[in-house]
Amino acid sequence: MKLVLAGTPEVAVPALDALIASDRHEVAAVVTRPDAPAGRGRRLVASPVAERAQEAGIEVLKPVRPRDEDFLARLREIGPDCCPVVAYGALLPRGALDIPPRGWVNLHFSLLPAWRGAAPVQHAIISGDEVTGASTFLIEEGLDSGPVYGVVTEDVRPTDTSGDLLTRLAFAGSGLLVATMDGIEDGTLHAVPQPADGVSLAPKISVEDAQVDWKAPALGVDRLVRGCTPAPGAWTVFRGERLKLIGLTPVGDHTGLAPGELSVAKNNVYAGTGSHAVELRWVQPQGKKPMPAADWARGVRIAAGEQLGG
Repeated sequence: MKLVLAGTPEVAVPALDALIASDRHEVAAVVTRPDAPAGRGRRLVASPVAERAQEAGIEVLKPVRPRDEDFLARLREIGPDCCPVVAYGALLPRGALDIPPRGWVNLHFSLLPAWRGAAPVQHAIISGDEVTGASTFLIEEGLDSGPVYGVVTEDVRPTDTSGDLLTRLAFAGSGLLVATMDGIEDGTLHAVPQPADGVSLAPKISVEDAQVDWKAPALGVDRLVRGCTPAPGAWTVFRGERLKLIGLTPVGDHTGLAPGELSVAKNNVYAGTGSHAVELRWVQPQGKKPMPAADWARGVRIAAGEQLGG
């Protein structure tokens, strides 16, 4: 089939590479979000998908809005049979959805109908799911509600951050997406409606959502930190300033600390929660680079009874 892939971040690049490598399909173009400011200089930078497509000599479309008539006209000229989508980052209007005869097929990083929305991997970790996966489905106008072509499962490991898990799903999902394109092309694969039961939502996690509640159990604190790493980044407050929490570990043998209360040993820093303590591994003070928690604690000279969380 002739394909136009819609995607933007690094997590979409493995799918683009897999489709480029397929001898059954042609990636005629990619659709991606416009260049965005990045880095200290805030200069405009192309998306990872745009950069990879340019390297491969593939046409890149960067509509400000997918309903723009210039974009829709060019898409009609290209005439794709099907449009795979991986983390594009914008809603597709009916005018775009109607162009490819075999539709737009999304690679979504959950086992639908679980975790429909923008942050499925983060919510899976924060909620303590032991298994998640990826699904390919035919896009409708509803939120991730279309019929499903296929799934692949992935265990959630005890130390996974959302970045770790999303990386594995990106590569596993790229194979699923190619297999889905193959099945659609040869007529052996048909989408199945999602069940009405088991629907859960995964809205984007805001910076406010990522603030640690030290009254929560240690496992809950650990899941929030892992689920918000690398983005948006879990955080707390220490001496009136924000402290980013990059890594911590629940420890069952260190008790007696109030929620948020700090305890410092020679090379260890502990914080109390609503159950047992957690050991802080890596932190990032406001305006500084990430550092081992023990180095941070030595630098700020924590007094007895000081607490995180204000």
